[in-house]
Amino acid sequence: MRMEMGHPTLIIMAAGMGSRYGGLKQLDPVGPDGEILMDYSVYDALKAGFERVIFVIRKDFAERFDARVKDKYQGKVAIEYAYQELSDLPEAFQVPQERVKPWGTGHAVLAARDLIDGPFCVINADDYYGPRAYREMFRFLTREQKSERPRIGLCVWKLEDTLSDYGHVSRGVCHTSADGKLLEIHEIKKIEKIENGGSYYSEATQKDVVLPKDTLVSMNFWGFPKEFMGLLEHDFSGFLKENIKLDPLYSEYLLPVIAGRHIEAGTIDAVTMPVTDSWYGVTNREDRPRVAEALAKLADEGVYPAPLWPK
Repeated sequence: MRMEMGHPTLIIMAAGMGSRYGGLKQLDPVGPDGEILMDYSVYDALKAGFERVIFVIRKDFAERFDARVKDKYQGKVAIEYAYQELSDLPEAFQVPQERVKPWGTGHAVLAARDLIDGPFCVINADDYYGPRAYREMFRFLTREQKSERPRIGLCVWKLEDTLSDYGHVSRGVCHTSADGKLLEIHEIKKIEKIENGGSYYSEATQKDVVLPKDTLVSMNFWGFPKEFMGLLEHDFSGFLKENIKLDPLYSEYLLPVIAGRHIEAGTIDAVTMPVTDSWYGVTNREDRPRVAEALAKLADEGVYPAPLWPK
């Protein structure tokens, strides 16, 4: 079932390896009735107005994935699969020997390029974002855009609400104007939680850098016009030319880096949408009990029905 041309589509990136978590966290039950985090994403997206979901997954766990989600969503939402494969490269390139790591979030979105016929939202499979983010993004994607350049949207959270007590995280650190325009975004890795925010080691300055707790960060909740897919495809060849020899096993084609480059070059416009709903994620297995407790509380408070998806 395909939606009418131009209706926003939700892309859920579920092909990650989950190396720090120690398993397929995308399919790990965390809700009070065995829900996985994606169940909340689809539920909130439907409530906001989305009618179609594309899951980007790996073929090697397609059968397990399909068994976990197909019957649950049948008849409630249009579902399609796109497969992120290491070998999905431009003709001039080959997969480096011993590479097993996926090519990153930009490549994950490219896996759905033949299924997109209008604006689209992109999220992680293993994050809980809350209902407000989906409402804000649906309004953004269905609003008439008057910008001469492609216009993208990004939901953002305060850094203090996104850090883990059990290890470092990567975040897209945002610099915005007074009216909410996204001026710069930089992917920062290995941010550790400290008393009043986060800290990371800068290779450039060879010093620790402290990020204030109210720093706005991206949690990969993006909104794009259809034209952005063409930019992603065009830039991927350049990324491979630059990185496939420098770091053949671990280099990643990342949405914050791609978007940031185009923002600074003036080829796209970008706006941020601050979200006050709590964000929850399971970067590390030790994060799971806290997330499960929070979701049970939301069910008790009536934010979600229990079970979320009745049979």
